[in-house]
Amino acid sequence: METKPPVPRAILVGVQLPGVDDVMHAASLAELGRLVKTLGYEVVGTVSQKRDEIGGATVLGKGRLEELADMTGGTGVVESMAPARKSKARERFDDTGDSKAAMTSAEPDPQRRPEFVIVDHEISPSQARNLERATGAQVLDRTGVIVEIFHRHAHSREAQLQVEIARLKYVSPRLRESSGGGGRQQGPGAGESDLEVDRRKVRDRLAELKEQLENIQRDSDERRSARRDQLRVALVGYTNAGKSSLMRALTGSEVLVEDKLFATLDTTVRALQPENRPLVLVSDTVGFIKKLPHDLVASFRSTLAEALEASLLLFVVDASDPTYESQLEVSRSVLKEIGADTVPSRLLLNKIDRVGEQDRAALRAKHPDAILLSAASAQDVAALRESIISFFEASMVEDQLILPYAKQGLLSDVYENARVLSEDYDATGRILRVRGLPAAIARLRRALAG
Repeated sequence: METKPPVPRAILVGVQLPGVDDVMHAASLAELGRLVKTLGYEVVGTVSQKRDEIGGATVLGKGRLEELADMTGGTGVVESMAPARKSKARERFDDTGDSKAAMTSAEPDPQRRPEFVIVDHEISPSQARNLERATGAQVLDRTGVIVEIFHRHAHSREAQLQVEIARLKYVSPRLRESSGGGGRQQGPGAGESDLEVDRRKVRDRLAELKEQLENIQRDSDERRSARRDQLRVALVGYTNAGKSSLMRALTGSEVLVEDKLFATLDTTVRALQPENRPLVLVSDTVGFIKKLPHDLVASFRSTLAEALEASLLLFVVDASDPTYESQLEVSRSVLKEIGADTVPSRLLLNKIDRVGEQDRAALRAKHPDAILLSAASAQDVAALRESIISFFEASMVEDQLILPYAKQGLLSDVYENARVLSEDYDATGRILRVRGLPAAIARLRRALAG
């Protein structure tokens, strides 16, 4: 019987900066713990310290560093030339082709030291190396964890390319010479060290990936352009707020629903069910998170274009989370960065079934325009659907279209993009009384006249 490899163990490290209260600091560490578990690792301890800044060679002060090293089996001292231990867990992390290996489970060995130190901040490559030397463990920062989760969860070709670009940008400054000394190359590229060769390969690969991505994005832009006159709703919000559950409830689609951070990375577009005329398209977008790496925001700009080009944004918030307000602020900040802050929006306080009546009253008082609902309640979802339809109805107009008998093939296009209220006939063709968005009716009129 094949023995499963042990689950990698990790210690979380957090620095509480001025202006961050105890609740927010604890929430950030708890979120990091969920990220690490999503990665497939077991969190076995936490080291935290209040500091004025995330500075210094080792992030932590001397005392806390020694405490951390005692947990990992390190010396607690930064030995300038000591190579970091490359554990089996490190090899699993580096082996992108076998990333699932780190996600298997096994009975933990209480005597086994943690192989990973996970820092709840973005740290420099030199700080990571110093921590590795002092602790003897592999060090990842928050950005590294998020990039790796994205790498594992991306399924579409576009998402995979975007994630690989972000991953290479993260890895490139962290490349280092091998312990063998990194001699000079012979032949092509002579005079380059091993490190220089590796970095050149990364640059070449990045150029290749960006070219592939541009080709795919042109196709995506064309598809979005074809939907320009359609009614589009984008579900946006913090990761694990319940967007995918709402997507499934509103559209009846079999989208992935998991209680994990970043379970959804690929944008899904489906029609609102039961179908309405004209059709309302709903898109589920990638979730946001505090300290989302800038390269990932940039890489997913095309994915988030669904939000930018939507007619209505639904901000989905987990109302049962005590830090929901800061999560909402993160979502709004990212959307502002891509220019989607001007799109009309509604606030959805989701998972309200997990909130007590007193807290519900407080939420209603604080957010009087918000919709309180549970994605698990058919009644709540039906009410949300009616609210979406009412939003679009307010912008619709009634008009008359004449469909010549020679252009009956355009009848399905009319029914797809407008609601047909009545049909009549005369010598010229069908006389259709329709209701729809002004832009859609104008486009139909041009097609009928052309």
